[in-house]
Amino acid sequence: MQTRTDKPADTYSIVIPARNEAEGLAKLLPALAVYMPQGAEIIVVNDGSDDATVSVCAKHGVRVVTHPYPKGNGAAVKSGARAATGDVLIFMDADGQHKPEDVPLLLDEFRQGYDMVVGARQSGSQAGLHRAAANDIFSRFASWMVLQPIADLTSGFRVVNARQFRQFLYLLPNGFSYPTTITMSFFRAGYSVAYVPIHSPRRSTGASHIHPLRDGVRFLLIIIKVGTLFSPQRLFLPISATFFLTGLGYYLYTYLTSGRFTNMSALLFISSVFTFLIGVVSEQISALHYKNIDAQDRDQD
Repeated sequence: MQTRTDKPADTYSIVIPARNEAEGLAKLLPALAVYMPQGAEIIVVNDGSDDATVSVCAKHGVRVVTHPYPKGNGAAVKSGARAATGDVLIFMDADGQHKPEDVPLLLDEFRQGYDMVVGARQSGSQAGLHRAAANDIFSRFASWMVLQPIADLTSGFRVVNARQFRQFLYLLPNGFSYPTTITMSFFRAGYSVAYVPIHSPRRSTGASHIHPLRDGVRFLLIIIKVGTLFSPQRLFLPISATFFLTGLGYYLYTYLTSGRFTNMSALLFISSVFTFLIGVVSEQISALHYKNIDAQDRDQD
């Protein structure tokens, strides 16, 4: 894999979404100054906070993008990506779960030629066993959808090529599942993604805005949505095969027991054909999402 030594030096923007994270930012920003790349800009996206977030940012001289009301973590990430001037975006949380000393590790891997590098949380890093189990299940399902191993589907600690990230802004939700969408989108687009093992300590300040049951269902729906958007046959083909095999099995049963072909068998066979055809059409539609990507790359090179 080629390194990035044949191009001008990258510029960096660190984007930190924050909602009522004044205490966490007071600890993070001074530490981040030690480990951030030379000349990197720091952007804190104030997502409608009603605490001292803005004054803490002013004290440390970082750039602030403010939402007039809370819009969600994903919306804050999108605002930060639009405002950033760097060639490379570094996303991290303000609650103390992402350690500034891990930034150089992700950047070292990114400079090997990857388009996105994600900090993959290791055992003991999750906020609870239920979240660890849920993240593992979602990661396995997403890996099957994109045919690539995904070590951590929901980690918000990542380094990414800014131009390529912005190509998928229109897909990102405003809630807490933007990492799921951007990860699957990058894999499906054929971009190079790497994972760096990190240890994420328990949240040190504030309260989590994530609700495991509600947001878990949202994560699953987003995986299915992005899967059908970018790899529809991975979803429709197994469903079609299930209908067909069920119809075949039921037909054999009714033929052997009563010597007839039933309406239920016909319905299952028809459902199988329709589902397969929907998958074929969806596969063709999904290809349209990439028709302008190469042109965009050439225009911005």
